[in-house]
Amino acid sequence: MSVEKKIQEMQDRKVAIRQGGGPDRIAKQHQSGKLTARERIEKLVDPGSFVEIDAFVQHRSNDFGMDNVNAPGDGVVAGYATIEERPVYLYAQDFTVIGGSLGEMHAKKIAKVQDMAMKMGCPIISINDSGGARIQEGIDALSGYGDIFYRNTLASGVIPQISVILGPCAGGAVYSPALTDFVFMVNNISKMFITGPQVVEAVTGESISAEELGGATAHNEISGVAHFLSDSEESCFESIRKLLSFLPQNNLEDTLLYECSDDLNRLAPELNSIIPDNPNKSYDVKDVIRAVVDNGDFFEVHALYATNIVVGFGRINGKTIGIVANQPNVKAGALDINASDKAARFVRFCDAFNIPLVTFTDVPGYLPGVDQEHGGVIRHGAKLLYAYSEATVPKINIILRKAYGGAYIAMSSKHLGADLVFAWPTAEIAVMGPEGAANIIFRKEIENSQDPMQTRQEKIEEYRNRFANPYIAAARGYIDDIIEPEATRPRIASALEMLISKRENRPAKKHGNIPV
Repeated sequence: MSVEKKIQEMQDRKVAIRQGGGPDRIAKQHQSGKLTARERIEKLVDPGSFVEIDAFVQHRSNDFGMDNVNAPGDGVVAGYATIEERPVYLYAQDFTVIGGSLGEMHAKKIAKVQDMAMKMGCPIISINDSGGARIQEGIDALSGYGDIFYRNTLASGVIPQISVILGPCAGGAVYSPALTDFVFMVNNISKMFITGPQVVEAVTGESISAEELGGATAHNEISGVAHFLSDSEESCFESIRKLLSFLPQNNLEDTLLYECSDDLNRLAPELNSIIPDNPNKSYDVKDVIRAVVDNGDFFEVHALYATNIVVGFGRINGKTIGIVANQPNVKAGALDINASDKAARFVRFCDAFNIPLVTFTDVPGYLPGVDQEHGGVIRHGAKLLYAYSEATVPKINIILRKAYGGAYIAMSSKHLGADLVFAWPTAEIAVMGPEGAANIIFRKEIENSQDPMQTRQEKIEEYRNRFANPYIAAARGYIDDIIEPEATRPRIASALEMLISKRENRPAKKHGNIPV
């Protein structure tokens, strides 16, 4: 055979491989509102940048008729590309080929890409659209999942790992996304569950649809498994590209420095009046965040889950910061089980990738209730204490209003290693709120007075004036400065510049034991 014919044969084989499961299955994929694996990759990465590897890999299973099954690429497309000219590794399961099911060679392709991403120090993106383990391959398929999970764990804190759920993701397949840093889902397309609706109904008698059980809304709002919700695959890819713009390539590199067109010394006069005069009234802490970050650009993470706390990325002077803020609009900003988990995970991610943390505190305490106590709010709340204490990145805290009790400590206080703590004049820092404190400290005086209600109000005001302010904490050195609200942006910018050379050592150990 001549060289020309051999080249032609190679090209013909590649064309066949790129057809995946064939025109009929591709059409069915499109009819279900989904793109194919290769279409997804092309829409996500820079045009023409994707380089495929292992396209010729095939399964080697002969059981249950598999010897007669042709599976181009063994149901997964893998390789590397660039996004905004930065290299990434990625793979996309091909649902048109044996339902994207994971077998031995399918898993080996994924593991190879994971290994390459680690060696080169690049983010890895997994696009999941699979029927799960390939039953015909039995233990080889399960072994493949284990290989992937193991590499997810080794890569954690070394390179950013992003999972995109664009179809079914069931059984053991859900654990790789769960081990990664961020999970993206799309309405009416994405599904994640350990056991599907049929199994749930057979075992428990509960009747529920796949969407209600493990759809995008369920995992963004209720379980917290997913971090981002999109209405289409295209908008999902845009969100992924934006997220990557805030992240470094790996734990040894810095985040990108963007040109900052927003004046570093810009004042925000609207912040001087954002705190209501009535301490029981709420406001939207996102207004504070947007007033402080460059050009009001705040990229929220976990936007629909545990909304009593807000986390996400922004920039100050063109450099990425991680933001954690209590949300007075929801549950008065109190910490609970889910909010503690959400914030602790985000804090640990930022620390792993050297992203400075800016915290906005307005917290009345931990949410009381039997469900919270029995659900382990002590253990979950301790995660946030652990995360902030463990973090060695620059940590800046701005106390906006309430900072009471153990929740004050948990929200990046000086006592957990915050580098700089600022307070607005509206800050109230105390062991507990004035109402509760007055009931305890002045109980006898209130009971023995001729007008208990009037006396109680007077004692509440007395406590508020004496203790529910930032000056006692400032006198003790727990607050570094009390600042005008409008000057929050320039003060944070100055603090970040000062902290840029921060180095902090921790005791040598294998690893700590976070209260999971």
